[in-house]
Amino acid sequence: MKALRKFLDSQHPHFVDGGKFEKFYPIYEMIDTFVYSPGETAKGSVHVRDALDLKRLMGTVAIALMPCILMACYNTGYQANTVLAEMGQSSVEGWRGAILALIGLATDPANIISNFVHGLLYFLPVFIVTQAAGGACEVLFSVVRKHEINEGFLVTGLLYPLTLPPTIPLWQVAVGIIFGVIVGKEIFGGTGKNFLNPALTARAFLFFAYPAQISGDAVWTAVDGYSGATILGQATAAGMDSVAYTWTQSFLGLIPGSMGETSAIACLLGAGYLCVTGIGSWRIMLSCVIGLLFTTSIFFLIGSDTNQMFSMSPLWHLVVGGFAFGTVFMATDPVSAATTIKGQWVYGLLIGFMVGLIRVVNPAYPAGTMLAILFANCMAPLIDYFVINANIKRRAVRNV
Repeated sequence: MKALRKFLDSQHPHFVDGGKFEKFYPIYEMIDTFVYSPGETAKGSVHVRDALDLKRLMGTVAIALMPCILMACYNTGYQANTVLAEMGQSSVEGWRGAILALIGLATDPANIISNFVHGLLYFLPVFIVTQAAGGACEVLFSVVRKHEINEGFLVTGLLYPLTLPPTIPLWQVAVGIIFGVIVGKEIFGGTGKNFLNPALTARAFLFFAYPAQISGDAVWTAVDGYSGATILGQATAAGMDSVAYTWTQSFLGLIPGSMGETSAIACLLGAGYLCVTGIGSWRIMLSCVIGLLFTTSIFFLIGSDTNQMFSMSPLWHLVVGGFAFGTVFMATDPVSAATTIKGQWVYGLLIGFMVGLIRVVNPAYPAGTMLAILFANCMAPLIDYFVINANIKRRAVRNV
């Protein structure tokens, strides 16, 4: 490591102002700070000293996402292997089947390693394309603006693949993340200045631009020629009696859905880590849950003879769709969420209310978490504005 440190130091003069590679300083700085902590420290009594910087913050979120990533790989493979077993097939076609055969793994849903490796072969290409396309946009904007390449895309590049179905075409993955990075973040000035969550912006673009590949019934299980709806799709079409999965299976994440959004328990583990480390706001998470339970409880008590979603109990709403994942990792984004304490409660309640409203009242679009969070992102500055103004008025009255 000393040799690497010495090499990076020797190259530093070439990338600073006046050096022959000064235009590419952001790339040099990215590599240097990725391997080592920045050497600069704040001086003087006017500075606030804190061990937490952007790198540590994003790294903490990445660690919290590990249970969801592991579950994404396992459940994607498990769902595919289960369907293949029901169809009487012991192998999968294409390059994935060749790799599984090469390492001696059959498509057996009872084999944990087979499930994980099979799912990894779907998740990894999506992840690599996301990093390549989105990372290239980050580097390009940083070089042109002469800004540092920060770690903001590290989390975006992990969140985005987890919100996608396993069979999505890779070119759509690239188009979506490019749109999310540019429109959701860079045009507003980059990391820390965006008011929309970039990963959700990319996901929303795919939903409206390519609905057949992102929201159809046939995309959620990675088996060619197989069509199967998600739980929300089943409940919307024929009510809860038609749902082929139990609440426990939904809680564990052993159901069809977006690769990383199915497991509520994996999201809970991530939520616990974020709350303990102080990175994620427990107020936003709790208020989202309260808002959803309150809204869906009212609809459940009212009931409906024509809308099957009224019959879904509030507890089911917590473990289906992307609610758990969105609440823990998307709604708590420190840049696009409300920042005042009272504002965070209002912000979370708004998300929970909107999710319940979209899911139940609009059965044509049962998965409302994405749009609810994006709507709340737009409202977050206004929420904080009213909270701050109210505080100012109260202080002014006390000081009269």
